[in-house]
Amino acid sequence: MAKELVRLQKFMADNGIASRRKCEELIDRGVVKINGNTAHIGDKVDPKKDKVTVKGRKITVKDNLVYILLHKPRGYITTMQDEQGRKCVAELVKDVGIRIYPVGRLDRESEGMLLMTNDGTFSNAMTHPTHHVPKTYRVTIRPGITDEQIAAFQDGIEIDGRMTAPSSIRVIDKSEGRVVVEVIIYEGRNRQIRKMFEALDIEVARLKRIAVGSVKLGMLPQGKWRELKEDEVRKLMLAAERGAVKDDRV
Repeated sequence: MAKELVRLQKFMADNGIASRRKCEELIDRGVVKINGNTAHIGDKVDPKKDKVTVKGRKITVKDNLVYILLHKPRGYITTMQDEQGRKCVAELVKDVGIRIYPVGRLDRESEGMLLMTNDGTFSNAMTHPTHHVPKTYRVTIRPGITDEQIAAFQDGIEIDGRMTAPSSIRVIDKSEGRVVVEVIIYEGRNRQIRKMFEALDIEVARLKRIAVGSVKLGMLPQGKWRELKEDEVRKLMLAAERGAVKDDRV
């Protein structure tokens, strides 16, 4: 029986690396290898046997790979097990039917969109500090925020000895002793948003992640999950790729 060979750029795109055009650009740049040899446009691969790498990282063949969007409630920790017996997000995805793990973190008192997968390439793309995939949050703060504090937040705040990357913040609702803001950050340092507001002497009463890249939490109920669509996975990978390219140019 003849080998089932596929064009390299199709193999890469099908496994979530980027669009076919972007994959061709990666091949042209010489950062794609097949079994250790530099690849060229027109090459074909056997998905079951050949080892394809991009910048030294092996492409994981999408065979039983799962991509989940979970609406994490408050009170759950972002881990698959806990020795202290605390509630874990693993309890909420028992019915997925395959072992998955969280992509990044949401702290125990935070809620909202948490991605989960068994695809290491996807997870790395979403969490690597050079990829700058935007994450959007709705944050309730007390007692309020001044224009000067907004400017400082946007420019960057020193936490844990180093400055945060520039971010976006806008007020979406204001009442006595309480303000709701939308925050977009491009890195994912531990408890970053809480620490940024703390540095400005502002209390965070509620923090909810509502989007990663162009993928939104929407009306998914708390504690429930859904599978990401292929187009959503592709868009997230493209966002990571754009962030990495931008970082290379800085």
